[in-house]
Formats: sequence, C-alpha cells, structure tokens
Amino acid sequence: MWWALVLPPCPAGAQDSRRSWDGFGRDPQHTALAGVPTQRLDRIRWQTPVDRMPRYTGTSLLIHYGSPLVTNGNTVIVPVKTGLTGGFEVEGRRGRDGTLLWTESTDYVLPPHRWVPGFSPALSRGRVWIPGGGGVLYARTALDSPKGGSTQRVVFYGLENYLDAPSTYLGAVFINTPITADDRGSLYFGFHVTRPTPLDLRSGVARISPDGSAVWVGAADAAGDPTMTKVAHNSAPALSNDGRTLYVAVNRGPGRGGGPGYLLALDSRTLVTLSKVRLKDPATGLDALVFDDGTASPTVGPDGDVYFGVLENPFYSHRARGWLLHFDPDLRPKPANGGFGWDDTASIVPSAIVPSYQGTSPYLLMTKYNDYAQAGGGGVNRMAVLDPNDQRVDPISGVPVMREVLTVTGPTPDQDFLPFFPNAVREWCINTAAVDPSTRSVLVNSEDGLLYRWDLTTGALSESVVLTAGIGEAYTPTVIGADGTVYAINNAILFAVGE
Repeated sequence: MWWALVLPPCPAGAQDSRRSWDGFGRDPQHTALAGVPTQRLDRIRWQTPVDRMPRYTGTSLLIHYGSPLVTNGNTVIVPVKTGLTGGFEVEGRRGRDGTLLWTESTDYVLPPHRWVPGFSPALSRGRVWIPGGGGVLYARTALDSPKGGSTQRVVFYGLENYLDAPSTYLGAVFINTPITADDRGSLYFGFHVTRPTPLDLRSGVARISPDGSAVWVGAADAAGDPTMTKVAHNSAPALSNDGRTLYVAVNRGPGRGGGPGYLLALDSRTLVTLSKVRLKDPATGLDALVFDDGTASPTVGPDGDVYFGVLENPFYSHRARGWLLHFDPDLRPKPANGGFGWDDTASIVPSAIVPSYQGTSPYLLMTKYNDYAQAGGGGVNRMAVLDPNDQRVDPISGVPVMREVLTVTGPTPDQDFLPFFPNAVREWCINTAAVDPSTRSVLVNSEDGLLYRWDLTTGALSESVVLTAGIGEAYTPTVIGADGTVYAINNAILFAVGE
C-alpha cells in the first residue's frame, strides 16, 4: 500500500557518514564496525541519564535502552526515557564535553510489553528520525547546532489519514523496532497494531523513501502465515550490502514474550517477499522462539550471509543461550550455527585484526557467550569471536556449532552463585558491541559496572574504566563517537569514556 509524502531537500553534505554512528549496530547491516580509532579508556569525560525514572526489579533493569547516535560533527544524540512507565525525548549533546545543545520531545508510546522495548531513533542524511505515537516519525535538522533546527512529521499510512482520527491511531499503532536507514535515505521499521483502525492497518513493516513515497506490508501477509502477529519487538530490520533486500524477523505473540517466527527477505523497495525461513532449533528441530524480551536483530556479513539470534525450544534446553542461526542471502540454512543467540546481535570482526587466526574466513563474528548458572550452566560467562565457516561439537547439545577463535571470561566473581558455582563470574551486558579495527579490539560493557577493551591481538582485557558499582544493568550497546570517544550505558546512565 503506497502513500505519497512530501519531504524537504536534504542538507548539503549530509551523505558523508564515514565517522557517524547512524543507528543500532551503526549501519544498515548492523556490523558495529567503528569508522575511527577509539581513544584510550583513561577516564569518564562526561555522563548523562538515559532514564530519569528507572524502574528496578530487585537490582535489575528489565528494559532495553535505545542506541545513542553520533553525527559527523560529533554531536551525540541520546534517547531518554523521562517517566516511570513511559515518556520520551531526544537530546543532542556536544561530544567533546556533553553540553546540551537541543532537546526534541515526542509523543511516542510503548507497545504492549513485558521487558520495556527500546526507543530507538536513527540518523539519515543530516536528520535524526524520531519515533512518535500512532506510527508517526518526526525529523529534526541542524543536529550540530543549538539553534535553527526544524522538524517535520511524516506518517507511513498518510498524514491526512492520521489527522482524520489521531486519537484512534495513537491508541492502536506503535512503532516497535529501531529505525533502520539506508545510504539513500530510505527508512524501515516495524509497527504493532493492537486494535482496528479506519484503514484496517495490520502489524507489519513499513518503508518511507527519500522521494516521499511509503509502503507497508502486514507481518502475516509477508510470511504467508496468518498466525504471525507482528515484527518482533526490538528487532531492527537489516539490509543487504547492495541495499536491495530487507531482512525482518516476525513472530507470533505476545505469549510468554514471543513465540515461533520467520526470518523474511523482502524486496527493499516494494516489501514483496523474496524468500523466507521458519526459524528452527538446530538441536531439537522444534520451532525456535523469537523473543520479544530480547533485541536480537539480523546481521549481514560482508559476503551477504545473514545471522540471527533465537531462543531454544524447549526453553532452558540450551541453558537459555539460544542459537545464532546462519543463512545464505536467500535464507537457505548454512552448516554451522553459533552457540549463543539470546538478546544478542553479532558484530563483524575482520579476520585480519585477529593475528592468531589461521583459518580461511575473511571475517569472523563477535557475540556474547554467557553460560548462565541460573539456567543450568556453570556461570563462566564469556565473549567469543567465532568462525562462521568452521565447526566444533557443542558440549551442551552435541550438534555442530561455529568454532571458537578467541574467548574471554568475565573477570569479576559473581557472589550470588557462591559456593555452589565457584567459577561463576558477572555476565556481559551487551546486545551489540562495537569493534574497532584500528586498535584490533572490541569495546564491551559488563554487569560488574566496568567498560572493557578486549584486545584481539593478545586476547586479554587490556583496558578498563569503572562506570558504576555494578548493579541495575540492562543489555545495551557500545558505540564509538566521531572523535573516538567510547559510549556505554550502565545503570541507566550514558558514559562518555576517553582520554
């Protein structure tokens, strides 16, 4: 279904994105590869809340915070939750010292949920695109200046239709994924429809193109399965390297946070389905769980292969580690899957930055690799660099999984599991981690309250800085600024770390 929108011309020079961090996982493939060398982790340079009224469950935050963004001009764009159960705005802060440049409000409303979904804007061609209520997107310009910014409002089903019944759409249509923007300025996102609307909208995925046209397709129609109810919460759409194919995860829910689902390959212009795959647990053959309480999003490798994280079925049969499923560009399964997939989006690691690697793969994958004691594991929580084209036997299930190239164990003992699990350590609290090819390292956040640099040359945690006392952690991304500053969220606070 197409609608015509009118967008003003893009600012001059806005296409240069070499230093920017444009969205979840940085780019439309979610590679999380930094465009500039990172600074040393010497000190916290500034900090600011991303949640002014965090809601704790014990010492945990059952919430997903949207990824900070960084412009070429080194303005850090911070999504902020303002109330206990909702309320959102976006701040623009000077990367050098955190000075507040501007604030943009939004009427965004969360979709029905258990864990709080992420509120996740995106950068595209000199604008920040901000989710609003009723499926509306707001765009702000002049991102590096405290003055002169203008805003526009666009709606994928037509602004005139929204204005005919705004209260109906505000109560029925909810943007439920991060926004993904391509290099040409097209925007993609999932939306959840919870009750009837005048246009008979159905939960699905939408595209708004730079020429102003818009198209959407229902999740059930795209999957060819009427039991599919929506795009999975928090799962950012991903684009092929040539931009022609859009990869989207849909599921049946809400249920217990999600249910069975598909990974879809859609024509990125028309959203017509090109191919699809029912997501399966590789050990049991049962439907894998596409979990709304996580943030797993597709990652597209340099060769076009697609990686997507799911939970196992039955739940706990793989110690709540899930699986990182591996497909070719047409979504045909490939031989080896990763041994961890829950609430994690794989980052791309060029094999050349891992000197000890002796294999033939041109790139590797970095994932969280926790082994939860509370789910039957030993509590030895690690991160791993995996070879997507080599295999080993999974010690839990006995099925083939990707071979580990490097792993690193969390350094801080977890007192909660002593004395029964003497080797248990605090877990890694990331849903995507930034990779810096220039320093051959990964920047990663831990539940112990520290930000670490994992050196891929030595395999050691070579630098760290204390952010908090290590309570109240949520799974969050790490981000690299235009000047090499490292950004991490810990206990509802964004920290800028550098020299």
